[in-house]
Amino acid sequence: MDEKQLLKLISPFIGGQDNVSRIEYHTDKFYVTVKDAGVVNLEALHTLEGVASAELNRSRIVLHLQGSTQKENLNMAKKRLNYNEVAKNIIANIGGKDNINGVRHCITRVRFKLKDESKANDEIVKNLEGVVSVVHGGGEYMVVIGDAVVDVYNAVCEQLGTALSSSASSSSGTDKKGNPAMRVLNTVVSAVGPCLNLLCAGGILKGLLTILQMTGLILPGSGMDLLINASGDAIFYFLPVFLGMNLAKHLKGDPYLGAIIGAILCYPSINGVDLAILGHTFNATYTSSFLPVIAVTAAAVPLASWLKRIIPRSVSNFLAPVITLLIVIPFGFTIIGPIVSGVGNMVNTGITFLLNTVPLIAGIVFSATYQIMILFGIHSALTSFSFISLLEGNPDSVMAMGCLVCFAQIGVVLGMYFKTRDKNLKSVALPAFISGIFGITEPAIYGVTLPRIKMFVLSCIGAAVTGAIVMLTGVKMYTFTGLGVFSLLGMIDAEHTNILFPILAAVVPFVISFIIAFVLYKDDKDATAEVDGMVPETKETTTKHMGRVEIKAPLSGKVIPLTEVPDPTFSSGMLGSGFAVEPSEGKVYAPFDGVCTTIFETLHAMGLQSEDGIELLIHVGLETVSLNGKPFRAHIKSGEPIKKGQLLLEFDIDAIKAAGYTAITPVVVVNQDGSKEITVENDKIIVVV
Repeated sequence: MDEKQLLKLISPFIGGQDNVSRIEYHTDKFYVTVKDAGVVNLEALHTLEGVASAELNRSRIVLHLQGSTQKENLNMAKKRLNYNEVAKNIIANIGGKDNINGVRHCITRVRFKLKDESKANDEIVKNLEGVVSVVHGGGEYMVVIGDAVVDVYNAVCEQLGTALSSSASSSSGTDKKGNPAMRVLNTVVSAVGPCLNLLCAGGILKGLLTILQMTGLILPGSGMDLLINASGDAIFYFLPVFLGMNLAKHLKGDPYLGAIIGAILCYPSINGVDLAILGHTFNATYTSSFLPVIAVTAAAVPLASWLKRIIPRSVSNFLAPVITLLIVIPFGFTIIGPIVSGVGNMVNTGITFLLNTVPLIAGIVFSATYQIMILFGIHSALTSFSFISLLEGNPDSVMAMGCLVCFAQIGVVLGMYFKTRDKNLKSVALPAFISGIFGITEPAIYGVTLPRIKMFVLSCIGAAVTGAIVMLTGVKMYTFTGLGVFSLLGMIDAEHTNILFPILAAVVPFVISFIIAFVLYKDDKDATAEVDGMVPETKETTTKHMGRVEIKAPLSGKVIPLTEVPDPTFSSGMLGSGFAVEPSEGKVYAPFDGVCTTIFETLHAMGLQSEDGIELLIHVGLETVSLNGKPFRAHIKSGEPIKKGQLLLEFDIDAIKAAGYTAITPVVVVNQDGSKEITVENDKIIVVV
């Protein structure tokens, strides 16, 4: 069963997903911890089909499921995945429309340019239906979707509407956040995004043509050979036309201006011939090129926009393009084009030199760390120049490694699938494996291996084998045919056909990773208990059988009983057991090793989870939510790990009191059930399991 689907089913009766601080899911039980228990409609939860019973213990809801009936409901809900609803929830939880400067997408991620990333609630977004994970990198807020990324992206754009246009327009001129190099690189890469699928199609056609020629089904030079070759090669030959159109549109200019610039650069009579211009002879070829049209279009769009403002409106629509082309084409062909081509050649020469100098080490290091780069969203930045070089017709080893490391990842996933007895893991691993075959590894990384970090490390080791084989055998990518299994077609050299080495570079790491994962992987005890028919332990009890855990006060001051807190929500024990502190110093420290599960936007409260699964709520002051974060300064974000003694939050006691509020800080264990005995001894909370 899918916990995201179930959460969506019950969210109308628990105050919506914004009211959820944590969820846990097992075969027959679903646990939901809410921020405000007062809005929970327990009676409505009882009536849901597939729910046997529902309990509310302070802030924790326990749903007892009916097994197969609930599974059918979830499967039906999954089939009815509403992309508009997914987009709506994402936008709402990243700060709303007003916080979005721009949006684009890659193969698996919707990439947002946000005005303020701190307004995005990572924990909620990660748990939204249809979302795999969240990644920050390169000045972008990336929501990992997977196969449905285009559908979600289109839904996002539709809902943003004119807000997107105005925001994106302003961002292009005024947004100064982020690394300047990354902003430029993201702009360059955005030019190729809309035609990426056509590039894959063209590459696949060229790869298939090579196979047809190898098998004798098509004779070289025949009519069918020429037609299929033209079908596959056209997108690459006329690449400047498509890039110019896409970039001009991205820069809020006339896309046809960009297209005509690309067409001019591809014009046959000026490519590869000597042109005498102003006393100098130039000879350049810009068909199948990448960077020259990008640079020329980037200069042409603002020039055309400026000309339209100063030329009378009655003639500006045709006169502005005339003047623009008269200026940028000679300048671009003779100066801009050679300069940017030279820069690209220098970068590629440096990469080639590194690969030729220490090929084995370079291949192993790159491939082993590539999946880590994916986690931080920087993989595309590091392969951009290789990708550009490939599109210009230069065979490339870096692209070959980047497209083949997925086989090590799915080898680990398949090994876990066959080894595990956990039905939940099996239900996640199989579709992740299938997606990984086609190069989409985020479901495998975020859903299977990364939560079991040893398995993720193992996949990186298997990927290192990929790099070693690629560099030792000289495998290169000759044309871009897509990712995963489709990429193998792009590694067939039409002149010296040898498909064996690319296959070895995919199969050997896959088999090695599969075998090692199958041997080393072990289920958690709670997963084994589920299969054996035992009642699974929740994450709070953990499989370690904690015994006695002591939690000391996370801030200095006088410790008082919860019953003395002038707020019935805490004094009645509704939210859990613990104590309160009258602080003498405005600093909150981590009381244990674990993770910060939630920090409120107003910074007045946070949720922590220990490595033993104990959830702690620290609420600085009473009713201090009204201060909108002014007296507070956070040193941690939701989802970040914490170490005992680490400074998490600072607050101004005097400012809180001056505003008319008390600084009394309740410290409460919120995840309580019958398996725990919780007592308070002086300045310690004692949890006994």
